[in-house]
Amino acid sequence: MHGTIDGFNYGAVTPVVAYVMACLGSALGLRCTIRSLRTDTSWKPGWLGLGAAAIGSGIWTMHFVAMMGFHVAETPISYDLRRTVLSLVVAIVVVGVGVFIVGYRGATRAALLTAGLTTGLGVAGMHYLGMAGMRMNGRLEYSPVAVALSILIAVVAATAALWAAVSVKGFLPSLGASLVMGVAVTGMHYTGMSGLSVRLHESHGAQALGGASAVSIMLPLMVGPLAFLLLAAVVVMFDPILVLGEGEWTAPAAPQAPKAPADDWPEGFGAAYPGTTAHQGAYQGPAAHQGAPVHQAAAVHQAGAAPYPAGTAGSPTVYDRFGGPAQPQPPHQQPGSARPSF
Repeated sequence: MHGTIDGFNYGAVTPVVAYVMACLGSALGLRCTIRSLRTDTSWKPGWLGLGAAAIGSGIWTMHFVAMMGFHVAETPISYDLRRTVLSLVVAIVVVGVGVFIVGYRGATRAALLTAGLTTGLGVAGMHYLGMAGMRMNGRLEYSPVAVALSILIAVVAATAALWAAVSVKGFLPSLGASLVMGVAVTGMHYTGMSGLSVRLHESHGAQALGGASAVSIMLPLMVGPLAFLLLAAVVVMFDPILVLGEGEWTAPAAPQAPKAPADDWPEGFGAAYPGTTAHQGAYQGPAAHQGAPVHQAAAVHQAGAAPYPAGTAGSPTVYDRFGGPAQPQPPHQQPGSARPSF
């Protein structure tokens, strides 16, 4: 005799909350993995470990939140606490193996295939290990097609998540990747559950076999992983590099356009005056001296000499040290003249 299964005993509450937990764990794990790529070697294992723990905790919490809506009409359900905790350890360790592979080897094809296969099998193993921790007056039976499809979805989702962890840059692209990962992980769970049936024992009582009830295990189930995910979220919030992503926080400032010359500067400087690029190394005064070093042009003008004999047709105007037309000097102030005595 098969039991009557209801996977949505609380309506849409459990699948929606499960999806949110999967997205939260994926988002935090992706950001921590990206952060590990931008830090020195001593901090790299810490960031990778934090990312693996965030992803594993999110997936595990998603699974058991979804299982809170699982109900068999003919028998109550309880959980073996040791297998439940073991499934959490498996989720974190196996996800950690994949994260560390891509964290140190990069998004190469061999690394992604190895890490994705390992992590996907680990996620699927966590799911079915958690299901094996259920206690009821019946036996769980699975459809081989549903099991194979759920494992395939887990492997593809894990590979995509690991690729996004080292390839997707920026906060918004990572957020989009985490939303897609939430769909994949939650879809893997419900795909496996769609092929589940419960064969009841011949004699079943009103109570489930030994184990903690779903209500009694819900408190440590929610408090532990949620507290950790909250802590990881705080770390992300206070690290601008994690939030903004590579290249967005430390990008150099855009170059400023040169300032226009002030109206009160004398004619002959053009765009060249102290503080502009043109003034640093080239004189922009008369055409005869444009491009010449500033100190050479200034020396000629300070001496009051002209590049052509004075009065010669076509000779340029003599400029002083400030770039304006040189004023005629009294004879006693010209170079080489003696001051007259009175």
